[in-house]
Amino acid sequence: MGDLIQKAVDHAAAQLPGAGAFALKVILCIIVYFVGKKMISCVVRTVRQMMERSRIQAGAVTFTASMIKITLYLALILGIAMQFGLKESSVAALVASGGVAVGLALQGGLSNFAGGFLILLFQPFQVGDYIITQGQEGTVQKIEILYTTLHTMDNRRVIVPNGNLANNVIVNVTASDRRKLEIKVGISYDDSIQKAKAVLERLISDEDEVLKSEEHQVFVAELAESSVVIGMRCWVMTEQYYPVLWRFNERIKEEFESEGIQIPYPQMDIHVTDSRRQDIQC
Repeated sequence: MGDLIQKAVDHAAAQLPGAGAFALKVILCIIVYFVGKKMISCVVRTVRQMMERSRIQAGAVTFTASMIKITLYLALILGIAMQFGLKESSVAALVASGGVAVGLALQGGLSNFAGGFLILLFQPFQVGDYIITQGQEGTVQKIEILYTTLHTMDNRRVIVPNGNLANNVIVNVTASDRRKLEIKVGISYDDSIQKAKAVLERLISDEDEVLKSEEHQVFVAELAESSVVIGMRCWVMTEQYYPVLWRFNERIKEEFESEGIQIPYPQMDIHVTDSRRQDIQC
């Protein structure tokens, strides 16, 4: 038993220098990782500040910063791995052998990356625009390497893959600084069309946010089943679109009631006749 313990002690003593060197290498790599992490953050922040000072589009800034960050982290991790015996040839072989598998696994990611590049190239929208796509809508908060973040009116955050944005219809609500507002309202067939049109003309004239320099229209849009549909169109600044729309809806209802103009709701009149005949014999 004594000989066995002695052999174990001798073996541990012989291996200790190698274990100490390995432990030192691990500690140094950990230090290098944290130092590299700080340097990467500093580089990304510097690049972001330089691009912002150059007045580059905000979406391009976030996209470029994300790409630089991922690239530098990948280089840092590979550099640390090479300190543990990973050779350049092994890295090349690993990339070559795993390229197809990684490509198949990351089809969605590659599609999102390409979509982000197309968005920055053709600029269907920019940071700050209000867009509608695939049943989602909101203000574009940031455009990153794989995803675009929308901020909704009810304070939700919606993350949309760039690949989906690049391959689907996008409605950019705020692309122009002015919008044409259109409202249609039905009146009874018994009411005067000219009177209803005069009310709408007056409302347009009284609304301060309507652009008076632009042409407006009041017209008969449709002779529907239960109402005559009167339409109005006018131009407003984009940021005032919804406030003006809401005010018009409220004032139209109030003014029509004041003028005795009915806004009919769907209804059906049923006329019952007695088709039975009685023969009277004398």
